[in-house]
Amino acid sequence: MICLNQLYSNLDELNFSKSMLFNFNIYSSLLLTFFIHFLIYACMLLWRGIKQENLSDLLLGSFIFLSALYIVPWMTGFAGWYDDTTYVYRDILFYTPMIHGLLLGPLLFLYVLSITNFSFKMQKQHYLHFIPGLLYLIWSFIVFVVDKIILKKYFLMNGETDPDFSGWYQFLQQISIVIYLTYSIKHYRKYRNYTNQELSFAESAAFKWLKNFLIAFGVLTILPLVQEFLWLLVPYFKNLDYVGSWYYFISFAIVVYYISINGFHNSNIPIHKLHFNPEEYTKEAFPITYVENEGHSALQNRDIDDLTIWKERIHAVIVSERLFEDSTLTLSRLSSHLHSNNNTISKVINSGFGKNFSDFINEYRVNALLEHLKNNEYREKTFLGLAFECGFNSKATFNRAFKKQIGMSPKEWLIQQQLS
Repeated sequence: MICLNQLYSNLDELNFSKSMLFNFNIYSSLLLTFFIHFLIYACMLLWRGIKQENLSDLLLGSFIFLSALYIVPWMTGFAGWYDDTTYVYRDILFYTPMIHGLLLGPLLFLYVLSITNFSFKMQKQHYLHFIPGLLYLIWSFIVFVVDKIILKKYFLMNGETDPDFSGWYQFLQQISIVIYLTYSIKHYRKYRNYTNQELSFAESAAFKWLKNFLIAFGVLTILPLVQEFLWLLVPYFKNLDYVGSWYYFISFAIVVYYISINGFHNSNIPIHKLHFNPEEYTKEAFPITYVENEGHSALQNRDIDDLTIWKERIHAVIVSERLFEDSTLTLSRLSSHLHSNNNTISKVINSGFGKNFSDFINEYRVNALLEHLKNNEYREKTFLGLAFECGFNSKATFNRAFKKQIGMSPKEWLIQQQLS
């Protein structure tokens, strides 16, 4: 009986190994965990994107899905797929394109464009960015047909290296990612300037998590070059070989997981207010001229008078209509109240008040809050509740603006008032 039970047990183990080969260890299991999470987030984002017709969700979902495929060769490699003597799992990795670096760059760049501009739509020229990636998919299909189906032997590939890891392809995808990452960072920097100049909720619309992701992704982009350099100079890193590359992929997984969480859950921004187009946005405005006076630049008298009038008009409309209480106030709305244009009002605020639009409006909000505090309303309402009534839309923005203007945090201010 014992022998029969042992035989059945061995058969079960054999059948299981035949049905699915996956050796669980610290390397394969960690990447498998990220792989599953990526697929979940990708599906949720794609579903939400289709349901709400949200292009940014569709682009991010596609990016995360390709990122999930990106870690598959190392995940399954450590699970024993490359060591499979039946060649079944090995052929899956050899003939199935998993590394889509030529698509990751365009998806990232277009995602940055779409999340900063709600009215952004895919045009014909945008689809051209995907041509290199699609050509590689066609090449992979040709390799599969020729080697696996027609010749039934390795011909277009050597049988040792996946097409995904061919030197020419690795080089092209590195260049592609660097180029699109550069464009993404340049666009984000322009966008941050736009939010400060055009939005009163600049802090909330800053997408700081996107900035952190772009920086981290940039570091990951140059890591392979650093790795090659270390392999040449430090024997220890060369000895790591396959295991050494695993650290890059686990780092990649952590960074992508970061944007997966933030990209999916940070949807509380009034995104319908974001219409940033770098081709239309300009800081040039309000034609103030300068004349040289004893070696110093001075405004002409007419310009000083114009600037003073505009400052008084702006201050009057903000106070009388209490525009600062609108947490989604934009420069465009203020300009319409003044029957003027964005460029003129922006220049007056920058030159006349010495502030960007966001800090300018937040100063009114802090002053209004101080009036509430002087009336001891903080005894009946929370600091944050009063801050929201004055136009702030987040605790972080309120704390930053309060400390910048008063010189201490709201908590420190309250303690000082209780002691005095």
